[in-house]
Amino acid sequence: MKILRPTMAALSASIIATGIGCLVSLPAGSQAGPARAQAGSAQAQLVDAAGNMHIPDNYRTSYEYLGSWSVAGDEKGAKEMHTVYASPGAAEAYRATGQFPDGSVLVKEVQSTATAVMTTGTVSHVDRLKGWFMMVKDGKNSHPDNKLWGNGWGWSWFDADNKVKTTSKDFRTDCLGCHVPAKATDWIYVSGYPGLKK
Repeated sequence: MKILRPTMAALSASIIATGIGCLVSLPAGSQAGPARAQAGSAQAQLVDAAGNMHIPDNYRTSYEYLGSWSVAGDEKGAKEMHTVYASPGAAEAYRATGQFPDGSVLVKEVQSTATAVMTTGTVSHVDRLKGWFMMVKDGKNSHPDNKLWGNGWGWSWFDADNKVKTTSKDFRTDCLGCHVPAKATDWIYVSGYPGLKK
């Protein structure tokens, strides 16, 4: 046993040193939390100088799931499912302040559904990706000449076959109409997102 103690101590010290080294070597942009969202690092990677946006490749794994919406069909079952994700730190900052900080990114995944009778009853599930709707918080009016930016946000729809080029032309005619009922909550339907509650 006396021979093993120095070895175990050395091994423990090595593991601790490696862990500390990994923590120190993380790039600043990889840290989650409100500071990251407030710094706008998520926005910087997804928005070019002219205000053109694109959908992040890894939003399903690196963003926080906020909630889902079921759009009812004309008959039994859902017509669409909308699943919403927020960039790292955005939900935490909202819980702390009641507002999304500049640079927060929201991605809504829009999917068509398939409905069938199953053992639990009539069930709808996601079937095919139709596209994404993306919003980027911008309280500074960073892109006044871009018609997809205004009312404190950048707004864009992307068809499923192209996540880098929006089909939206003007947020006032293409996007804002659906969000008018949520004007009092900064154009976001926060009631559908349990993760935003304290």
